[in-house]
Amino acid sequence: MDNQSTPKTELLEFIPQPSRPPVITTDGLIGSLKKHLFSNIWNTLLTISVFTLLFMLIKPFLEWAVFDAVWSAANRRECLNASPDGACWPGVIDWVNGLIYGRYPGDQQWRVNLGFGLGLIWLVPLAFKQVQQKILIALSAIILFPFLANYLFLGGSDHRFNYIVACVALAYLLILYVNIALTSLGHKTPGESLELLIGRFYQKRAALLGRLLFWLIVTVPIIFTFRNLTLVLVEVDAWGGLFLTLIISGFSIVMALPIGILLALGRRSHMPVFKWLSICIIELVRSVPLITVLFMSVTMLPLFFPNTIQLNKLAQVLVAVCVFAGAYMAETVRGGLQGIPPGQFEAAKSVGLGYWYTMAFIILPQALRAMIPNIVTSFISLFKDTTLVSIIGLFDIMLMARNISIDKNWLGLHTEPLIAISILFFVFCYSMSQYSHRLEKKLKKSR
Repeated sequence: MDNQSTPKTELLEFIPQPSRPPVITTDGLIGSLKKHLFSNIWNTLLTISVFTLLFMLIKPFLEWAVFDAVWSAANRRECLNASPDGACWPGVIDWVNGLIYGRYPGDQQWRVNLGFGLGLIWLVPLAFKQVQQKILIALSAIILFPFLANYLFLGGSDHRFNYIVACVALAYLLILYVNIALTSLGHKTPGESLELLIGRFYQKRAALLGRLLFWLIVTVPIIFTFRNLTLVLVEVDAWGGLFLTLIISGFSIVMALPIGILLALGRRSHMPVFKWLSICIIELVRSVPLITVLFMSVTMLPLFFPNTIQLNKLAQVLVAVCVFAGAYMAETVRGGLQGIPPGQFEAAKSVGLGYWYTMAFIILPQALRAMIPNIVTSFISLFKDTTLVSIIGLFDIMLMARNISIDKNWLGLHTEPLIAISILFFVFCYSMSQYSHRLEKKLKKSR
């Protein structure tokens, strides 16, 4: 038998290829403009037409609003004498305080500034990645901050319950920043230290008891420290301007999502009572405009309460706007739930999860993530629709702007206040839109 020689295998030496040189773009600014705006005859004609149209629209506005405008005058007559074809901005500048605070007393406006400042301070930790338990912080802001803001904005010496709850909320805010500071330094929080102490005597729920005990320890000194502080009562009828607009829109936006989720789940429920009740609420509210809902809340809501209870108009408006926004949000949430594959429900059942655990931890997070653009669009529409409350007599920023035109010094000044408000609304709505885009990209990256 012939001997079969086995072939020798030799390792091939890897010789890396030289790196390719980077792409060098020689277009520059002129080349980029030529490529995107003047690439062919039709693109060139379209570019010239668009820029000509923009010039024809923007040039008269800039001449009226900036170049021919009057910036300093005592009344509208002086504006007309100085520049009859230009804008009269002194009227808007003179009413800036009213546009922001409405009829809120000038010597008490620091309470409004302090309230919104504390709200921003409460939400600042949500912007930092290293901060833990962001959901808990957001929930605490939604639940506790309204009590603190209500006490600051309303005041009064008879509202002892509001004072105590406001102190509880202030104590939580202080504890929040103390915990963040100690955690960043690598130290234990006071709640964790009390947890170890309580754990020696009572192991069950020692963590919760330790945090509650520290919360109580911080709250009591705050209550006694500010017990002699008396805030002047400012009735809700005096609230107005941008201050009132932010209260109505902020409260409605916060409440719209949970109301919409409950109505959407109720509409998909297999229990006829909850299903048809949710369907009736959604279809009834969505079949009428917001102004109709506002008028019904002002005239019909007091009929459901005893005569001894006097509802203020702001509370009635908040109920109406929340129900209206919740009904529209319910359909948005229902659309997101229908986009979830049935396999997600079956997988949750296979591991033994109940209905509420399945919805809270599996279905709703996926549905809400997919519906972020629609949800933010509803919030933006709701923010703009709050200007309708001026029709039923609330002095929001729109009604305060209308009052400028009936001021004896600025009689007939209509256009300038509306343009100023339009710019303000654009800033708020554009900021909400950009935040939704950032949130959507962030959630896509984390998947």
